[in-house]
Amino acid sequence: MIALIQRVAEASVTVDGEVAGAIEGGLLVLLGVEQGDDEAKADKLLHKVSGYRIFSDENGKMNLNVSQAGGSLLVVSQFTLAADTGKGMRPSFSGGAHPAEAERLYEYFVARARANGLPTETGRFAADMKVRLLNDGPVTFWLQA
Repeated sequence: MIALIQRVAEASVTVDGEVAGAIEGGLLVLLGVEQGDDEAKADKLLHKVSGYRIFSDENGKMNLNVSQAGGSLLVVSQFTLAADTGKGMRPSFSGGAHPAEAERLYEYFVARARANGLPTETGRFAADMKVRLLNDGPVTFWLQA
């Protein structure tokens, strides 16, 4: 399971001209699910995402996690993160989870984030989404479980 996280001042996802989810500040989480991923990997990745200290403290040091900084999550499904780009000029998506399993684990990740008290918004799984963000920093990290 993969999360590309971006520290944002704001972010939103629009589907069919309507805002599906939006946050004022926190983390935009692009979430990719691979074959063999399960709830344990989702829990491990959520622990990393929610605990990653990439927000500035009172001294300007990246020392706070998203909760400590008063931020939210915007979680967007992103199957292309599971692409194999090692050969040729066209990515292979054979390593990605089957869509039904990917959606189940995506929903599980979101539910666990909310159960842990993180304000969490989402896009719409498998939809054609338009993602807007104002990256704060810019600060972007690739996390994998």
